[in-house]
Amino acid sequence: MPHLKMKFSTNPSSLSVSAVLTKEQTDAESKSKKQAMEFKEYVLEKAISVNKALESAVSIKEPVKIHESMRYSLLAGGKRIRPMLCIAACELVGGVESTAMPAACAVEMIHTMSLIHDDLPCMDNDDLRRGKPTNHKIYGEDVAVLAGDALLALAFEHIATQTKGVSSDRIVRVIGELAKCIGSEGLVAGQVVDIISEGISDVDLKHLEFIHLHKTAALLEGSVVLGAILGGAPDEDVEKLRKFARCIGLLFQVVDDILDVTKSSQQLGKTAGKDLVADKVTYPKLIGIEKSREFAEELNKEAKAQLVGFDQEKAAPLFALANYIAYREN
Repeated sequence: MPHLKMKFSTNPSSLSVSAVLTKEQTDAESKSKKQAMEFKEYVLEKAISVNKALESAVSIKEPVKIHESMRYSLLAGGKRIRPMLCIAACELVGGVESTAMPAACAVEMIHTMSLIHDDLPCMDNDDLRRGKPTNHKIYGEDVAVLAGDALLALAFEHIATQTKGVSSDRIVRVIGELAKCIGSEGLVAGQVVDIISEGISDVDLKHLEFIHLHKTAALLEGSVVLGAILGGAPDEDVEKLRKFARCIGLLFQVVDDILDVTKSSQQLGKTAGKDLVADKVTYPKLIGIEKSREFAEELNKEAKAQLVGFDQEKAAPLFALANYIAYREN
């Protein structure tokens, strides 16, 4: 059998399949790294803007103690996901950051209120939040309750008095949306059903979904919808973004349930395993860790499907925020 000599062409068009795949993989990795870097820059830029606005919104004044308590929790860090969603939704439909910022601050004030109240002994009785003692551990239960109440009131005042360049009917619509998403049909509804479900053995997935869609997803939905309305989106686009927000809101809680049983308190910056101790129903408890992760992937895909048809460059922050929620570690 004659010896065959292999010749390698220097013509780029005749590169081997493996070489082409390697180039495609390299290009994909390079694009992925670039997008990750751009998203980090976006998050940093928006977090700085939001923190500056929050700092300005709640200054130290009389009574000093209540304002210190409000600032203690409001300025304690956090991912600022809700304000970023509000701003990103506004910018997606043609608005600007400054238009959405009062509402972005308002949703963070309300989120902070919910955390202060959630940590109280009459609720989850938690001692740790964002790696620091909870508000009532520093200021007492009475002041912590009042600080939460004050933040809730300030949120609506802030939208009403600080939103510029938007028609009064849109501002009224925004205030109505926000009130609904945190009231007895929203966040409060989810919290109540969560409390009365503790220790119940026959809670099913539909019941659990109700809790999470109201307790967690409602404010995320509000954040996105507020931004879309303020940015001038038509009703059809507002509803598409509402569905996007509901998906990532439920996704956020599914991931939270997973992290609660897979991470330490140090990694989370809050007490780990508290759902197990309280005998709360969670996705891992009902369907297991792996099925919970699969469900999270489905929700992430469904959320992104709602962004089809929008300007993809402007939608990039919402795509990235969905991934951030899906793959976060704390």
